[in-house]
Amino acid sequence: MFAPKRILVPTDFSSYSDNALRHAIDMARQYRATVYLLHVIDEHIQQCAADYCLSDTVMTEIEHESMVTSNDKLHQQVTRVSGNSQDVEIIPYLKRGIPFDEILKEQEEKTIDLIVIASHGRTGIRRILIGSVAEKITRNASCPVMLVRN
Repeated sequence: MFAPKRILVPTDFSSYSDNALRHAIDMARQYRATVYLLHVIDEHIQQCAADYCLSDTVMTEIEHESMVTSNDKLHQQVTRVSGNSQDVEIIPYLKRGIPFDEILKEQEEKTIDLIVIASHGRTGIRRILIGSVAEKITRNASCPVMLVRN
């Protein structure tokens, strides 16, 4: 019988991610699992646009502020979705990089048993042009992936 002990939930702080986290928490309660809540800050911040460029100092400030804000949002999401429930261990953390790459790295490093990820429901040309982190994870993960449709 499949009984995950380490569940990874990637989040972009959307209501879709909240829903995926709720599903992961329900499963974690049932199997006494730990939930790892991961937000990846995309490393591709555009420093220049047309003839205007931000200084390295400003870029460093933006990156720092992004880390602080994202950390706050992670903790708010945990409180919003789980309440003050102490029956499931939820470990929120941040990474910098390309989202799907970092998610797959974390899956390997933490020997994750299950990834629970939200689908944003894009179809047609929007999905092709924008790409889908969930789709890339589903295709490339070495553990089961639960796709929560919204």
